[in-house]
Amino acid sequence: MAQDNLTAVLYKINDIRLEQRPIPVPKDDEVLLQMGCVGICGSDIHYWVHGRCADFILKAPMIMGHEASGTVTKVGKNVKHLKPGDRVAVEPGVPCRLCRYCKEGRYNLCYDMVFCATPPVDGNLSRYYTHAADFCFKLPDHVSLEEAALLEPLSVGVHACKRAGVTLGSTVLITGAGPIGLVTLLTAKAMGASHCIVTDLVEYRLGVAKELGADFTLQVKADADEKETTKSIVKLLGGPPQITVDCTGVQASLRLAMEATANGGVIVIVGMGSSEVKVPLTPLAAREVDIRGVFRYCNDYPLALAMVASGKVNVKRLITHNFNIEQTVEAFETAKSGTGNPIKVMIHCNKK
Repeated sequence: MAQDNLTAVLYKINDIRLEQRPIPVPKDDEVLLQMGCVGICGSDIHYWVHGRCADFILKAPMIMGHEASGTVTKVGKNVKHLKPGDRVAVEPGVPCRLCRYCKEGRYNLCYDMVFCATPPVDGNLSRYYTHAADFCFKLPDHVSLEEAALLEPLSVGVHACKRAGVTLGSTVLITGAGPIGLVTLLTAKAMGASHCIVTDLVEYRLGVAKELGADFTLQVKADADEKETTKSIVKLLGGPPQITVDCTGVQASLRLAMEATANGGVIVIVGMGSSEVKVPLTPLAAREVDIRGVFRYCNDYPLALAMVASGKVNVKRLITHNFNIEQTVEAFETAKSGTGNPIKVMIHCNKK
């Protein structure tokens, strides 16, 4: 095996460095992966620009990356379901497996979760990386490493739609046409939603949403009145949406969700914004609208993989820019600046 393990390390705000790190040795229940693709997530940009994401604060150098795929090169002695040469999608969060939440099947809520590129845990934006074998999912031959890396954001959409109860005939409002809004759209349509409407500030992203199956799109302004926007949504849908999935975390979008969602409906909050927002909760209670949170995903990778493998969901359209690992800083600049209308920026860790 080559000794080249080029790795992208965030030292502090606006300071990503490429450096050689030792190739790790897999533990008994781990696999060593030659990394294939790593997508850039909004949280990666937050760490790079602000040194934090929500309550997670960068205090020491950290390897970036968590939306990932790779090829197994070595396996620990306890690993039976994978072998060298297998291509896998990497679910980046590994829980303790022992606590109440893990045993209840809600391991995404585990207090001892070890999640890639979340301080103080290193990520996987490197040529080689070790990971728990039971959180690596073998790919069918026809699923690419690029698609596999996108199973991470897709799993967020799957988890959001499951939490929302999307089913045949659902009418769904999705606020925000960024990567998470778009994978939520793909999932909602795959789960049988009859009508989906997507809102966003940016016309280009709404065009992509239309390509991916949105029945309606609506461009909104940052200072738009939620009551007027609701009228437009109701007119397009023929009634208020039964389900709203907010993928922005912005106060204006949350207020729109609360205004637009039908009586007895469900609002799912995916986007992480300010810790405190001003919203009209009392009218919501009177209309028996449920508000549900979403944190990452849980037992959703197999379904996400099945949707891609079956052709029910096409995530390839989300990839707008490709870079080699040597171009990591340029890739981050592209994702941050919005130049060239990036949706998902993909970094290729090893030469093809």
